[in-house]
Amino acid sequence: MSKIIVTGGAGFIGCNLAMALNARGEDDILIVDDLNHPLKKAHLERIRHSGYLDKRELRPALRAGKFADCKAVFHLGACSSTTEMDEEYLADNNTAYTRELAEWCMAGGRRFVYASSASTYGAGERGYSDDHSVIPSLRPLNPYGRSKQAFDMIALENGWLDSIVGLKFFNVFGPYEDHKGPMRSVIHKAYGEIGATGKLRLFKSYRPEYADGGQLRDFVYVRDVVEEILWFAGNPGKNGIYNCGTGKARSWMDLGRAVFAAMGREERIEFIEMPETLRGHYQYFTEADMSKARAAGFAHEFTTLEDAAADYVRNYMDKGLC
Repeated sequence: MSKIIVTGGAGFIGCNLAMALNARGEDDILIVDDLNHPLKKAHLERIRHSGYLDKRELRPALRAGKFADCKAVFHLGACSSTTEMDEEYLADNNTAYTRELAEWCMAGGRRFVYASSASTYGAGERGYSDDHSVIPSLRPLNPYGRSKQAFDMIALENGWLDSIVGLKFFNVFGPYEDHKGPMRSVIHKAYGEIGATGKLRLFKSYRPEYADGGQLRDFVYVRDVVEEILWFAGNPGKNGIYNCGTGKARSWMDLGRAVFAAMGREERIEFIEMPETLRGHYQYFTEADMSKARAAGFAHEFTTLEDAAADYVRNYMDKGLC
């Protein structure tokens, strides 16, 4: 019987989290995921774990009384595609699934940390504060964001945020995201593009206040994300929804230059037209307000974009571990 459950444990953030738990001596971990991609199977083999369960089998297992000795659930599994349009599927897979796990954890006194998303902030017109009073006013731009917002609202309206933790991940990148296809980070895509063509293409800007390549994002290394997850897991008196980002927006040009430097290649950046379908839903600026997490006591220093890109490129992608 596993003491820790990690959903999405063979995926990107989940795999990194499970390996960090291993490094802390935790091997009694149930990995919940689907292995519909061969690279996920490779990720699973990197983790010391006590069991694996397909994501479709977890909810029936909990209803049947299994895993009663579980002490913590890290719920990172979800459909994270921002282009998924099946809202009924997202309502079950992302919202209802999270609700059932949260209720099970609270009923059994288990620690519950779940993945919300910075996509709930929409275009950022209401800022990026993680204060609970802001949640009802947020307007996500896509069905994925709405499915995450829906559970945040359920937790808020039921008073559950006094007992559980939700983390709003910003633009996460790092090792073991290779299975994500078009949803993998631009750093991962840039590495392949630069290696194949010697250049990087970025979208043009369609707002005069942002130069081409000057659009801003909060890029956060997955190792730092794991540190925040584990900090909140280990501090059961700290609950609610918190941002998970560096708190320092950087441009796509900064990102491109960091990858070229890490690869030891001459910088060649070109600008291309953004597809019409994206222009009305494109975020020009994201930056996590980390003041609430800092006030809670989370003092970890985030890795700079340049140092993170260098580590990711040289210690993972150059070695085929990406």
